[in-house]
Amino acid sequence: MEASLPLTLPSLPERAPDSHKGDYGSVLIAAGSRRFPGAAALVALGAGRAGAGLVRLALPREIVPAVLPAAPFATVLPCEQTEAGGLSADAAEAILAEAEGCTSVVIGPGAGTEDSTGELLTTLLARLDLPVVLDADGLNLLAAGGVEALAGRSAPTVLTPHPGEFARLAGGERPAPEERVPAAVELARRTGAVVVLKGQGTVVTDGRRAYVEPAGNPGMATGGMGDVLAGVIGALLGVLPDPAEAAALGVHAHAVAGDLAAAEQGEEGLLPEDVAARIGLALAAHRADR
Repeated sequence: MEASLPLTLPSLPERAPDSHKGDYGSVLIAAGSRRFPGAAALVALGAGRAGAGLVRLALPREIVPAVLPAAPFATVLPCEQTEAGGLSADAAEAILAEAEGCTSVVIGPGAGTEDSTGELLTTLLARLDLPVVLDADGLNLLAAGGVEALAGRSAPTVLTPHPGEFARLAGGERPAPEERVPAAVELARRTGAVVVLKGQGTVVTDGRRAYVEPAGNPGMATGGMGDVLAGVIGALLGVLPDPAEAAALGVHAHAVAGDLAAAEQGEEGLLPEDVAARIGLALAAHRADR
């Protein structure tokens, strides 16, 4: 099943000289756990480097001291946590209150896959009337509970699976290279979400339009790169009206930033932080005033 139309990269709005942080979106990130505190920091770096006016972190209480030094520009909501140190269902009301006034929410990176965290995800998906990016553990929890949890959402959802997560969501095998576009289109149509199937030639589709990213390099195949991408997409959802175009631009900027970093320091030494640091340069060519 192929998409019938191409998905094009949009331009970012011009930044007026008298603008302020409230003009560029507020991203709430529900992420991190005792085992994966760095995931939350990397999502925040991606969102901040992609131009979000405000970045808010909803974190398990005990990891706040570990995460905040890596993202000092973010505000922090310490949340109730599970025994294993992940986000707890008891954090739902606090996170929903924190989401008021936000423009998008990123859920999942490093958050854990305990039952309580799954309950939290179900509650947030049902009650958040904002664009949501689901990544990493958010996708695994969605697959475990069933993608039908997305059926009642009126606001956009962006799913960002790597091939293994995609297989769990779709209930099948990892798609072969020649099947990546039709498989992503099928999942997008089934869920009503924008699907970002990561990997060589990352596919972005809303089930009607599709984009395949030509940039990127093997040095980006390292832990944490997807966390940065989730933050970038979250930020762009706050300033662009079309969620599929926002996701496609996020994928493109992330890949180009990876190529810029690799050109400077080689593929072997590439870290997610290096890519995040070059997101602004990668997005510069897509400003409406350029």
